[in-house]
Amino acid sequence: MDVVGSADPYFVAKLDDEISFVSTVKQNTLTPVWNEIWKVKNVPATADLVIKVLDKDQGSMTDDFIGSLKTSVSAGAKEADIEGSLLRRKRGTFWLKIDSTPAVDDDPTVHPYLFNGPIRFSRHFSPTVGALTHLNDARLYSTWKMYIMGVPLFFGDVHQHWNKNYKAAQSIFQGPTSLAVRSGIQAGHRMLYQRTASNGFGVIEDAAGIRQVLHGGARGGSDSQFEHRVKPAVYTYIISSEDDSLRFSETGAAFFVDFASKHALHSNCHETVRYSGEFHPRPEGGWDKFSDDVPDESVNWELVIDNNSGTYAPDKALLPKLKALLEYNFPGFAIFALDHGDEALKESREACRAYALKFRGVKQDELQPHAQEGEETLSHQALVAAQASDEKPGAASE
Repeated sequence: MDVVGSADPYFVAKLDDEISFVSTVKQNTLTPVWNEIWKVKNVPATADLVIKVLDKDQGSMTDDFIGSLKTSVSAGAKEADIEGSLLRRKRGTFWLKIDSTPAVDDDPTVHPYLFNGPIRFSRHFSPTVGALTHLNDARLYSTWKMYIMGVPLFFGDVHQHWNKNYKAAQSIFQGPTSLAVRSGIQAGHRMLYQRTASNGFGVIEDAAGIRQVLHGGARGGSDSQFEHRVKPAVYTYIISSEDDSLRFSETGAAFFVDFASKHALHSNCHETVRYSGEFHPRPEGGWDKFSDDVPDESVNWELVIDNNSGTYAPDKALLPKLKALLEYNFPGFAIFALDHGDEALKESREACRAYALKFRGVKQDELQPHAQEGEETLSHQALVAAQASDEKPGAASE
């Protein structure tokens, strides 16, 4: 690259524009090595693999385009030139290896381009958003994106449309002011989910990996003893219609202040999702019967998930499919999928929050965040960022 110094490269790989893979960001290097694995089932032998390499522009809503390459999916080690956009100049060389085996499904065309692991997640931190919380708790300004397997196997081509009977959703998706509302929410989404070298990355291989994602994190002081323990917390989630990723954050995150819809913020204002709601972890028997004297690895953990989303109002008849999907992805965790009006759900959720308040040092205002007088919210920052992005000349963004 014609740069002074170095770069923070990452790449986006796509198979026939049907499914995509986004790598981690490698910081301060012109010779990145990723060694990342992407498994896809039922890929046509005629498919093209297109890889776009970008330079993460820290502090910007857009990233610089380095170059791209295209190759077939034939098996073997491959070496390809990275071609830039200006007179197709060579910008470097990309090495990859493709392993290929015959499809085993009876009819591979039923579920083509089916993501098959590994289950990767990224944790996104935002120091700017974190300043809003006034708390030493990065979880309250973190978002997670997790690529889960087999969504089409369980949901087929079914998607949940935004709820036309929900006032907040109406303000986002219809009416003369909806474009401005969406612009602000989408800018907020980009700020929360931007891919940087400071993101946390990992792969879920077993129940211990899931527990680690749900750990409490450092809060400072005496609460640090719970840093590596499952946190009693409620999360807002969506399963995206765009890439079948599971996206979530703590429901009490301060960055939700002033946004019309938590679920629209996670979905990037997409008109549909695969599913959405809230979830929380709990020890077998519930938080009201739990004691911190018992180590997490000695506990049978459960995940309670629901359809509590006014923006998309997911069909409760699909809860068994949601349960089956999560069991497919998270063996070792018992899954309970409950309707948002179920009394058993309400009791479990409140027991989770009560334990956090009584035993884990969580404050009530962390569960129900609000803006302090004169405080600059994410909503305001996102609006300013959206206006600045509109004025910036064309650049690559993923």
